[in-house]
Amino acid sequence: MLRLGILWLAGADLRLTFLAVPPVLPLIHRDLHLSEKAIGLLSGLPVLMLGLAAIPGSLMIARLGARRATIAALVFVAAVAAARGVGPSRPMLFSMTVLMGAGVAVIQPALPTLVAEWFAAMPAFATAIYANGLLVGEAVPAAAMIPLVLPLVGGDWAVGLALWSAPLAATALLIAVATPAAARPDRRAPVRWQPDWRSKLTWQLGLLMGGTGGLYFSVNAFIPDYLHAIGRPDLVSACLGALNSGQLPASFLALFAIRRLTATRLPFIVTPLLGVVGLGALLAKVGWLIVLGVGVTGLFISFGLILTLALPPQLAATEDVHRLSAGMFAIGYTMSCIVPLIGGVIWDATGVPITAFAAGVASALTVAATGLTLHPRLDRAHA
Repeated sequence: MLRLGILWLAGADLRLTFLAVPPVLPLIHRDLHLSEKAIGLLSGLPVLMLGLAAIPGSLMIARLGARRATIAALVFVAAVAAARGVGPSRPMLFSMTVLMGAGVAVIQPALPTLVAEWFAAMPAFATAIYANGLLVGEAVPAAAMIPLVLPLVGGDWAVGLALWSAPLAATALLIAVATPAAARPDRRAPVRWQPDWRSKLTWQLGLLMGGTGGLYFSVNAFIPDYLHAIGRPDLVSACLGALNSGQLPASFLALFAIRRLTATRLPFIVTPLLGVVGLGALLAKVGWLIVLGVGVTGLFISFGLILTLALPPQLAATEDVHRLSAGMFAIGYTMSCIVPLIGGVIWDATGVPITAFAAGVASALTVAATGLTLHPRLDRAHA
């Protein structure tokens, strides 16, 4: 139970420092005189680094072991995330944001490896635990930054960002003190860290991750401007809240059913299609229906994410989980960055607001198509 709790905290740490930024973007914009392009870059840099630094993260895990790599990365992310507001200055903010994304990119493939090492008998359930932490880690900073944290620090956004580093440092200390040290990898043995790019499974999982992320980041990016374009700016907060809070029920439901859900390819085919159906509510004229549809999309995006995260520790040998996970994250987050860009290009070219979501819909259909290529019975494939 203690290790499950630590795993949950580590999952939350993946997003706490990222999602503390959006609520204070207007303050950062004002104090540092940033352009809209700079604001977009600040939001996109961490996601891009999750893809670019995943493979170097795999090397670090292979050299140090998953436990030591997680401790080191948590301490590193806590330090650089706290340093983002030093000055405050633009160079510090952007450079520390890049380093923060690189550090989190190490933790991401390390957690599936810890799942395989600590919970070999129930990897799917353990994955659902840290995925629940991840989703809570997305929701809490967005909800607490303005009403709770900023008043506590006198409205200083830099100090407010630094406070979100404390849970990461505490988790690192807890892992160091409360979990047994694993044997160091034999330095004389060949180091296996590169993802197997010739493996069909690496690309399947990468497309599942990227397609799900592409839909999420597209909806997150374009909902505000789309609602303004159709004359419903009053729905922006409600829709963004529904998109993100709609993900939490899936993480709790997955705790009870994830083993069965990941045993067959059907959920990987159905969940992205249902997410697209929910997005169809954007064409409605009724406000509550639009909000409900976006919430449904968030629900099924969350299911797709959790199911995909559960596969590496189930389908790879323990010593190869970090390699498969790194390949999955490298492909997935790179695709997640590209899809919203394509959506913006389509909107600019057509001048039709709803077309901004076309690339996100296409990425969701990619998930369904990839699901068709999975082994019909994943349990048998694992065996």
